[in-house]
Amino acid sequence: MEQVLTGTKQGSIKQLLASTEYDREVTVRGWVRHRRGSKGVFFVHLNDGSTIQNIQVVVNEENTNENVLNQISVGACLQVNGNLVASQGAGQSSEVQATEVTILGPADPNGYPIQPKKHSMEFLRENAHLRMRTNTFSAVFRIRHAAAYAIHKYYNDRGFYYLHTPIITGSDAEGAGEMFQVTTLPLGNPPLDDQGAIDFKQDFFGQATNLSVSGQLQGELGAMGLGLIYTFGPTFRAENSNTTRHLAEFWMIEPEMAFYEQEDNHNLAEDFLKYLIRYVLEHCKDDLKFLDERFIKENNSKPTNERSDMGLIEKLEFVIANDFARVSYTEAINILLNSKPHKKKKFKFPVEWGIDMQSEHERYLVEKHFKKPVIVYDYPREIKAFYMKQNEGEEKGRETVRAMDILVPGIGEIIGGSQREDNLERLMQRMTEVGIPHEELDWYLDIRRFGSAPHSGFGLGFERFILFVTGMANIRDVIPFPRTPGNARF
Repeated sequence: MEQVLTGTKQGSIKQLLASTEYDREVTVRGWVRHRRGSKGVFFVHLNDGSTIQNIQVVVNEENTNENVLNQISVGACLQVNGNLVASQGAGQSSEVQATEVTILGPADPNGYPIQPKKHSMEFLRENAHLRMRTNTFSAVFRIRHAAAYAIHKYYNDRGFYYLHTPIITGSDAEGAGEMFQVTTLPLGNPPLDDQGAIDFKQDFFGQATNLSVSGQLQGELGAMGLGLIYTFGPTFRAENSNTTRHLAEFWMIEPEMAFYEQEDNHNLAEDFLKYLIRYVLEHCKDDLKFLDERFIKENNSKPTNERSDMGLIEKLEFVIANDFARVSYTEAINILLNSKPHKKKKFKFPVEWGIDMQSEHERYLVEKHFKKPVIVYDYPREIKAFYMKQNEGEEKGRETVRAMDILVPGIGEIIGGSQREDNLERLMQRMTEVGIPHEELDWYLDIRRFGSAPHSGFGLGFERFILFVTGMANIRDVIPFPRTPGNARF
């Protein structure tokens, strides 16, 4: 049961609906979701965001000011004093018989865009400042909150320390080069050096800086002093992509663990993912039930070959009930090469050793071959980041690193990580091969120079996880205010 804030009498609709203390005076506040009425009695459905369920308020025309009655429209904010009684209507436990209605904030019925009807996702993205008042988005963001809390609880209960890594950084952890620059230099006339290039020595930080794509490198520093750490914060990627799976600003959870090797990393990632799903299933039942019904309707409207075999809740329960399959990249490629879609040329992208597997390949492994989540490990060195630990004694041209990805139904990759390279000479050699100057990451090399140790870590894209547990189709619909190419509204 939720606690009422100390020193206040403020309660929530969620608390009122759960209460069986009837025939008592209550005060309820919220926004009008629906209004109907006849013969002098109006039924108003109020919601305050605490639950997906509305509470019904019965308003008698005889004891309510006409001006107030005229302002009870969808979107208006009301305060209602009245008597809490057991509801006579189906599908609701309690209702409020209003004795006094106050309009806290009127809403022009001709201008309020979120009317009680079906709206397209694109329309709601254009009205992202109001979409949290809909059932779909209020459910998504309550689940987002619950998952964020569960992340902190999981790591705190296991002895991890929450490390705040910088948002402004001079390093590119992924080597992707798709970063947002941060500068105070005048854009129209920046200072130039002797070679005619922008002189970042005159910038605020005395060097070129960017918004971070990952807290991993700094997280490794923390792990090599604190043992077990995790980061949870915003990251940024200046990738000009308009797919349903990409954002320019997103949140990442990145644990880093000293003394963890490859299998330890796999075990933690699987346990972590199952814990989060279990937590959401246990604590967000009403919201998941609503989203499950929505998911099934959306799924049934798709072409037969694009439909999911499971409902949303069924899929989540399936993930936590099964041990994840574990397969090397080489074995995974062989499975794909021998698959019917490959032999019948149904895959859009080619399959061969050395490729960066696409979503269609990942989903085939999960949904068709293993029929459960899969951990793929030991990827080709050439398609992975410089900091991943290299495996020894391999055939030239087929060298691998101790990378791992966790693949789940409907999404494909949801977690990516690796054992980190702890050998100084090998790390420096790999940096040279990919063109990263040693002096730029001299501080990163120091943790290999001074007391190096085996260590591992991984990253979970928070929005990718929320996409998975809510069954939403577009990643822009699981973050309150999406940042995408050409869009930084709200």
